[in-house]
Amino acid sequence: MYQDTIAAISTPIGEGGIGIVRLSGERALPVAQSIFTRPLSDRRLVYGHIIDPATSEVVDEVLAAYMKAPHTYTREDIVEINCHGGPLAVQRVFELALACGARPARPGEFTLRAFLNGRIDLAQAESVLDVIQAKTGAALRLAVQGLAGELSGRVREVRRSLMQELAYLTARIDFPEDEVPEQDITGPVRRAREILRELIAGADAGIVYRHGIRTAIVGRPNVGKSSLLNRLLRRERAIVTPVPGTTRDTVEETVNIGGVPFLLIDTAGIIESENEVEILAVERTKQCIEQADFLLFVIDSSRPLTEPDRQLKELLAGKPVIVSANKCDLPKQAELEDLPWPRVDTSAVTGEGLKDLEKAMVSFVLGGRIPPADAFMVTNPRHKDALVRAESHLDHVRKAVADGLPDDFITIDLAAAVNALGEITGETVTEELLETVFGNFCIGK
Repeated sequence: MYQDTIAAISTPIGEGGIGIVRLSGERALPVAQSIFTRPLSDRRLVYGHIIDPATSEVVDEVLAAYMKAPHTYTREDIVEINCHGGPLAVQRVFELALACGARPARPGEFTLRAFLNGRIDLAQAESVLDVIQAKTGAALRLAVQGLAGELSGRVREVRRSLMQELAYLTARIDFPEDEVPEQDITGPVRRAREILRELIAGADAGIVYRHGIRTAIVGRPNVGKSSLLNRLLRRERAIVTPVPGTTRDTVEETVNIGGVPFLLIDTAGIIESENEVEILAVERTKQCIEQADFLLFVIDSSRPLTEPDRQLKELLAGKPVIVSANKCDLPKQAELEDLPWPRVDTSAVTGEGLKDLEKAMVSFVLGGRIPPADAFMVTNPRHKDALVRAESHLDHVRKAVADGLPDDFITIDLAAAVNALGEITGETVTEELLETVFGNFCIGK
């Protein structure tokens, strides 16, 4: 399957200045040459026209580039055709490439071939998608670090050290009659575990930077939820009126706060009602509360707490919450001391307390540890899971050595740790894992 020549539209569908059709494989050049009017040479951008070989009809005026293997993204021959960016022109060029011998690429197949052909490892391949999907500068910086092999290098260093210890133990088991020199494995295992713990320690924050935080803004009607959303977004996104219950459906927008992507969800106020629309709106709000990673509980501090406020307090029990005591520009009447969450006084009207709220949000979701701007962090839950499993196996190795267990028992966990680390870079990988990883890619990358 991976010997086929593949083609895909590598730019988003829609109107634009340029649309790119990409081909990769042994027949990329012959396929392209069958529809392009001028000869292509390695690493030259050539002006010409795409024609339909069946009718000699000119389809588009293009620039085409041929890149000869192995010095390409996939380490295969690649041709990229730069068409005009209208959806019809790009589609016609793509269809002609298929008619002349290419097949449609699967999601992420260009990057999969780069991995299979040894140009990048699996962690770097996943970083390609992270670069594409980065929503903040911090997320982009971490993705670029991963693409450059920052994580891969550290994991390989640990894995190489553990493999040496595994080879030593295996030799003692397989050749008991030989004089295999004594070797203390506890030092290398301890150092390896320290590196893994350092990587694991920053992983939760890294995952937040990569995936963002789903944040529901909740509260009873007319406490200023929509106004607070608009303030955080720095633009008028939600409709705001003095009439309670303006918001009947959820409004979702992503905002960069301190490098963290917060998906803010403005919800309908929690109220008792017999109105069918309002009942549905309240049910949707409750669903958002259940699905949210984090909640902003907005309270009108200029009025005493009401029964809906208290109902929400019960509903949010045990969840990650920051209280926005809104309308702090007015005389305070609410008694908020018994609320069990961090509180920030805010005014969605004047903007007072907004920066304090943003700092509190970032600090809260990062566990109170805001990393340095140049810090490296693991950002992928799959990588964190593999690191945690590897660390657990090394703990078992240390205990087995301390308890004086035979080498056979020690090698079981040592080999498992080596395999877990190999899952990160792709040295130990299954077809199912590859399908899971590359199935998340767009077609054309």
